[in-house]
Amino acid sequence: MTTILFELGTEELPPKNLKTLRDALSDNVKETLVAQDIGYDEIKAYAAPRRLALQIVGISDKQPDKVEQKRGPALKAAFDGEGNLTRAGQGFADGLGISKDELITIGTDKGDYIGYNLTVAGKPTTELLPEILQKALDKLPIAKRMRSGAERSEFVRSVQWVVLMADNQVIDATIQGHRTGSKTRGHRFHAPEFFELSHAADYETALAERSVVADFDKRQADITAQVNQLAKQVAGVAIVPQDLLDEVTALVDLPVALLASFEDRFLAVPQEALISTMQADQKYFCLTDEQGKLKPNFIFVSNIKSKNPEAVILGNEKVVRPRLSDAEFFFLQDQKQPLFALSESLKNRVFQDKLGTIWEKSERIAKLAAFIAEQIGADAEAATRAGLLAKCDLASTLVGEFPELQGIAGTYYARLNNEPQAVADAIEEQYLPKFSGDDLPATDIGIALALADRLDTLAGIFGIDEAPTGSKDPFSLRRASIGILRILIEKNLNLNLSNLLEQALAGYGDKLADTAKTFNDVMEFINARYRAMYSEQGVAVDTILAVQAVQVDVPMDFDKRIHAVTAFRSLPQASVLAQNNKRVANILTKSETVITGSVQEQALIEDAEKALNAAITDAKSVVQPLQAKADYQAVLAALTSLSEPLSAFFEHTMVNAEDETLKNNRLALLWQVRTLFLSVADIGLLQD
Repeated sequence: MTTILFELGTEELPPKNLKTLRDALSDNVKETLVAQDIGYDEIKAYAAPRRLALQIVGISDKQPDKVEQKRGPALKAAFDGEGNLTRAGQGFADGLGISKDELITIGTDKGDYIGYNLTVAGKPTTELLPEILQKALDKLPIAKRMRSGAERSEFVRSVQWVVLMADNQVIDATIQGHRTGSKTRGHRFHAPEFFELSHAADYETALAERSVVADFDKRQADITAQVNQLAKQVAGVAIVPQDLLDEVTALVDLPVALLASFEDRFLAVPQEALISTMQADQKYFCLTDEQGKLKPNFIFVSNIKSKNPEAVILGNEKVVRPRLSDAEFFFLQDQKQPLFALSESLKNRVFQDKLGTIWEKSERIAKLAAFIAEQIGADAEAATRAGLLAKCDLASTLVGEFPELQGIAGTYYARLNNEPQAVADAIEEQYLPKFSGDDLPATDIGIALALADRLDTLAGIFGIDEAPTGSKDPFSLRRASIGILRILIEKNLNLNLSNLLEQALAGYGDKLADTAKTFNDVMEFINARYRAMYSEQGVAVDTILAVQAVQVDVPMDFDKRIHAVTAFRSLPQASVLAQNNKRVANILTKSETVITGSVQEQALIEDAEKALNAAITDAKSVVQPLQAKADYQAVLAALTSLSEPLSAFFEHTMVNAEDETLKNNRLALLWQVRTLFLSVADIGLLQD
């Protein structure tokens, strides 16, 4: 059992992809080792700014020997009447270099054949590794590869050296155009010279002695600990997004966190703008107090241990000051006019070529938001005002510099203009939720505006026949649809989606050629999002299909039915009822009789059909008040009383009787059963 070390030394690797490259390299090698039947105890993956490395511990020295059964011609064709090999048999033996005595007989369904058990010796691991590693590198998820100088091999960055060792011996090979060896380098500044590795197992320790923390996870844990410790010094809470933490970890070999500050006057600028520029441009960790208010401090992670850290801190404070000054300038510049005055600029900005300007969109969503506000008992006048102001900040210089602040900037400016609090809050909330699992609008006006904005976009884009296709969704209509459903469901809004969409379409007047088709297309598109949304929550697909089958236009009601069917599936009668409901649906579908649904009791002659009719009558009286309260879980629980009578009916009664009166009466019974269940969902679609 051996320890293998592979290291690829490069120029600085892309920090946003370093973790992905590390994991992909490890996974690719693991997959190939398993395929090649090479055993190992553990693979440790390393990643630092100038290196990707693998340490394979306890790897076997060679592949195990294998026995391959070679099959030749049929037995009767391989030997003649005297037991001697025929030309075909001899050719098979000669091809394997064996004698007649070494042949075996292989019995199959098609007869007996001659054969031979060939022992194939396993190849040494050191012989196989170079190709395994090269193929693993070739499969890395690299969008754009580069060549360096006259080299023919390509990689994401220029390769400088390659280490490949088995314990204390170099495995001689060429990988990425470089001859393998045992020399590597330490920190670019603290220990830049090449040095010799004495053993593959010494890799991490040897680099640590030369100021390189090769283990990505250890480096990240060290950064987190240092940042939290420095934050405590100023009674702050560090903002540490995982993406930023990964990127900073990928930028340094030797993390040294330092605390810096900026002038208090910058705190008058929207803190989102300050945080955005410090995180995106400088890779700094911002600090807030316990209430989430930004503090005039930040933490940065240096890649060197400076003899004069104060000078490093001053340098970073000097660098960040112009960026904060820019944000301050844009913020003050925008305040020279009221937020609504920016609407003039929106009249010249196109929302979509065929759908007009952003201002026209603002007018539409203002009307639609007012309509929705009335439906939910909110202030329609405030919703109108919020709609007219909603997109104004798109014309601000602050959003021009920081596009991610759209909505947020508008809320700040609305407050400075003394707009009503509900109006100001709604401007930011219109964009919620921004992603899966994000917060929803908290205010009624924000809810109305968020729904209006998304519905207007859906109606318009579908109306000009620009619906998403495949992965192409430039207006994020899938995300918008899920946002609509989440708001209506999670905010318990008993709103009819069809009515909302009709209002959205009406806002476009005669701009849309075929509003009927657009209505159907948008409704189908939004309803299709239920599957993705509920599947993510672990709901079975057939449960979703069962509810979709009854075409519910109120998302809140749809959600209640989903939960009801999910609960129903756990009941002992569920499976039998689902099968019988499917049978009922098939019988009714194939029937050529017009079924009225009324049952003539005098035409009930079988005990089983009388019992089913009585059970239906009882069930109706029980479920009617439950249906009125939309208590679908209780409705389905009550309908389990039909399980035994329905099964008995199918066992003892011929539905399609020759007597038309009997047949129609029995079909009417089944129609009533189906109608009761369809008041919740089509449970006949449920699978076992």
